[in-house]
Amino acid sequence: MSDSDDFVDLPVSDDDEEDEDLEDAMDDEEDEQHVAELKRILEKDPDFYKYLEENDKGLLEFKDDEIEDDQETGISVDEEPVPKDEPKQSVKPITMEMVDSWCDGVQNERIGSIRSILQAFRRACHYGEDQGDNSAPKFSVMSGSVLDKVMHFVLKHMDRVLRQLLGAPSFGGKKETISELMLSKPWKRHGNLMRIYLANALHMITEMTDEKMIAFTIHRARASAVFLAAFPSLLRKYVKALLHTWARGRGAMPLVSFMFLRDLCIQLGSDCLDTCLKGIYKAYLVNCKLSKSISVSKLQHIQFLGNCVRELYSLDPQNAYQHAFVFIRQLGVILRGALTEKGPKSAKDKRQKESSKSTKKQMEKSYQKVYDWQYIFCLELWTSVVCGCSSEEEFRPLAYPLTQIIHGMACLVPSARYFPVRLRCVKMLNCIAEATGTFIPVSSLLLDMLEMKELRGRPDGGVGKAVNLFSVKQVDKKTVKTRAFQEACIYSVVDELAKHLAHWSYSIAFFEMSFIPLVRLRSFCKTIKADRFRKEMKDLIHQIEANVEFIKSKRAGIAFSPNDPGVESFLQTEKEERCSPLSKYVATLHQRAQDRMDALDETSVIVGAESSTFSRRLSEAQKQQDEQDDDEATIAFSKNWLTEEKKPKTAKEKKKKRPREHDDVAGEEDRVEDLVLSSDDDEDGNNQESDEDVSVPVEDDSDDDFVDPDSEYKKQKKAKLKKRNKRQPLSNTAPSKTKRKAHAKKAKH
Repeated sequence: MSDSDDFVDLPVSDDDEEDEDLEDAMDDEEDEQHVAELKRILEKDPDFYKYLEENDKGLLEFKDDEIEDDQETGISVDEEPVPKDEPKQSVKPITMEMVDSWCDGVQNERIGSIRSILQAFRRACHYGEDQGDNSAPKFSVMSGSVLDKVMHFVLKHMDRVLRQLLGAPSFGGKKETISELMLSKPWKRHGNLMRIYLANALHMITEMTDEKMIAFTIHRARASAVFLAAFPSLLRKYVKALLHTWARGRGAMPLVSFMFLRDLCIQLGSDCLDTCLKGIYKAYLVNCKLSKSISVSKLQHIQFLGNCVRELYSLDPQNAYQHAFVFIRQLGVILRGALTEKGPKSAKDKRQKESSKSTKKQMEKSYQKVYDWQYIFCLELWTSVVCGCSSEEEFRPLAYPLTQIIHGMACLVPSARYFPVRLRCVKMLNCIAEATGTFIPVSSLLLDMLEMKELRGRPDGGVGKAVNLFSVKQVDKKTVKTRAFQEACIYSVVDELAKHLAHWSYSIAFFEMSFIPLVRLRSFCKTIKADRFRKEMKDLIHQIEANVEFIKSKRAGIAFSPNDPGVESFLQTEKEERCSPLSKYVATLHQRAQDRMDALDETSVIVGAESSTFSRRLSEAQKQQDEQDDDEATIAFSKNWLTEEKKPKTAKEKKKKRPREHDDVAGEEDRVEDLVLSSDDDEDGNNQESDEDVSVPVEDDSDDDFVDPDSEYKKQKKAKLKKRNKRQPLSNTAPSKTKRKAHAKKAKH
């Protein structure tokens, strides 16, 4: 016998039988109440009772025979049997022959076999848990091969078997279908079997540690998602667990968890949608708490989470609008607090000076709440949601307040150190303008950057390290003076300005729109000293002038006025073909920017990516999982996970803090504060909290089990730090002691 077939006794109890008895008792009590109501109807309204006999005879015969049978046996629902001192039953092992016979019986829809295999499934799910001293189990899973057989069979076939037994549709379904099904006789008799199956599958999801097992279990339980409409308390637990695995999981767990949540929102509607919309945004918010610079893998993970949130909010725009409005308003409240906190104009006495110092600290706290990764990623999220739902009338009104918040954030601190934040704001504004067809004055934000001395003058900080402006939110003072920073900023300004003008390059008013940018760009060319930057600006000016001539030639042949409705149809054919000079120029700039990013071995987060692309990825992932179900089941449950037990964390391990990630750009440390989403009357306090103090809003426990996508990278860094600490000799304390002793001797002399 192999190691996987070694017999392992599992402690088991009679909880299943007690639960089933309780369910039957509750059902019988409801049936008795129903019969009593029918008798009252017969006494008060005989005509209506006669009508029911003629039209709905089944309603009057509702389980009446079963209630009479129970009354004849003399068994009361509320009575409890008197416990007797009985000898403990011996544990009956589950063999492979028993499982095979149960599987054959399940295929033939035998109720006894279904109950037995579900009981074995529960024993496997609750392996290793204390069942109490008075437990008298009937069965016990014995070997790894038996366990694998039970888990694989139940997760793969139980949904189909129970649907046939209950008379439900073969797949899918809606909340209304389950509501009708709950009134049927098969559900009254066997509905608790579906509850047992879903409850134990949830226990596996919350207790297991292997990602592949959890992902496979979620994928299989997803087929029965619609039946959670019959169990509201179980539905809440599922939503909580799925939000946890979506936000903190690795591998396939986030994707399958989101697909489960998406099915719940589609099939159950308002019963689940509001909870999921709130919970998924809060879980996304916690994942966005980062340091000053971020890694590529973390950016990609946050981008994936943002795509999931956007997809969920696009399912029901009418209900999602209320949540989006509240969350965007909270961002506006935070920005307003940062804009209104200003210090005194003069400080004549000491008291005013002290108050001015405290005011400066408050101002730093206020704008650091805005210039925080949480705030930035939240704005990018709502930008993608508004852009993705721009065709919906419910979401279009949110574009204006969101634009005001983004513009205010870009102008909050007009410093070269925060150019990365301003460029992110410009990208968001360009996305909103393109999605909604609304003109947003983006060019002023970019041209103001060119007026600053850091970009006009000659850099005196040397060449410097290459800077990726989309992986940091702030650069240090030394980096601002380098040539690499100046080059990255000017190239980014050219890219975003060309993209902004290219979007309006088919407008009949492009000549007037491009006049001020042309004047300011020519002025910059005269003052800039670097030849390569001057050449870059001249190329942009040349393309703008060529587009002006293109529009002039097209405008010469029209006869309508500017306020004529025919303006909207101006150059529609050319716009679809994207044949304007600026459109072609932007295509070359995009390729060049991509080459620069590849050279840096980094990628930027694309704000406002099309939702259809993400939906296509979801459907492709679904097809792949359906094709590879057998392989995944083998991978998930072929291991002998009976020996896998959780080790309780010691107090020292809980107190350990993860090492702080090194910033990609060396400089001053940036304070990371919580993004407080509150009302107008909430006070700003307790803003400086560490990452370990943040608890996921969808979970009640601590963050000890947090699964970071960059955990492997952090483990390597932690190991390097330990090696470095071992190499450094602890000689700092010894010299101080000797000096003190020598000083004491001199004093004695």
